[in-house]
Amino acid sequence: MQQSNTPVVTMVTSTDGVEVATHDYGGSGPHVIFCHATGFHGRYWDPICTLLSEEFHCVSLDFRGHGDSSVPLDLSMDWNGMAQDLLSVVSHFKLEPTLAVGHSMGGSSILLAEQIQPLTFKTAWLFEPIVISPEIFTNKNSKGGGLAASARKRKEIFSSREEAYERYSSRPPFSGVDPDALWAYVSYGFREYDDGVILKCRGEIEAKVFESSVTTIYENLASVKTNVIVAGGGDQEGPAQIAPNVAEALPNGRYEIFSQLTHFAPMENPKLIAAKIRNVLIETL
Repeated sequence: MQQSNTPVVTMVTSTDGVEVATHDYGGSGPHVIFCHATGFHGRYWDPICTLLSEEFHCVSLDFRGHGDSSVPLDLSMDWNGMAQDLLSVVSHFKLEPTLAVGHSMGGSSILLAEQIQPLTFKTAWLFEPIVISPEIFTNKNSKGGGLAASARKRKEIFSSREEAYERYSSRPPFSGVDPDALWAYVSYGFREYDDGVILKCRGEIEAKVFESSVTTIYENLASVKTNVIVAGGGDQEGPAQIAPNVAEALPNGRYEIFSQLTHFAPMENPKLIAAKIRNVLIETL
């Protein structure tokens, strides 16, 4: 397993009584904040942040209910709360104007944050942000659908992180990801529990996040004036179909395709994704 920079952890106060865990990888260059997908946490960005931290000041966060962050007092997992978590971290670290990188829900949170507080970010690189369009998905499917049901059935307890790693690496979608990225996810995605380990983002919380995926992002894309690169994979699943439409609807958006990768691209090929992110960030400086 590749050794990564060990980030400094800081708890940041957000809305709804939430304490957000942030991971500061250091670096003296331009600020870059990394936002994770549903059910994940900020540390699965370790391989990418390690590659970029020589040139950039990298910070990732655990959204509410994920990783080491707390759950809202009312247990609501509304995505506007994710955007408030992000804005709280940007404010705490005085990162404005900064660069933002987001995956799936993390990308959506960046777009929501921009709609709440315009031009917070100088440039954003988003891999398949979840932006529900009525023209693409029915209301029924957009409210979590099978993803929420699967989350509630997810195996949460293992005898060890090693057992969890072996299980994940043996079946899709994680059987196709980079070993270092999967170890980063497993290492920091579980906490000690009885004689084993348990997922930090419990299945019920993940399901609530999926069920809250209907937002106003799509209707308000025209209000996002920052430069946005929307990247998509080649698997033709729902998020990949959405990506080019999102890019087209953004005033300063452009689309980039990774035809050999899937929705889990940041974990499948961290070196390639880090290089692409670096090139985009260098362009905008």
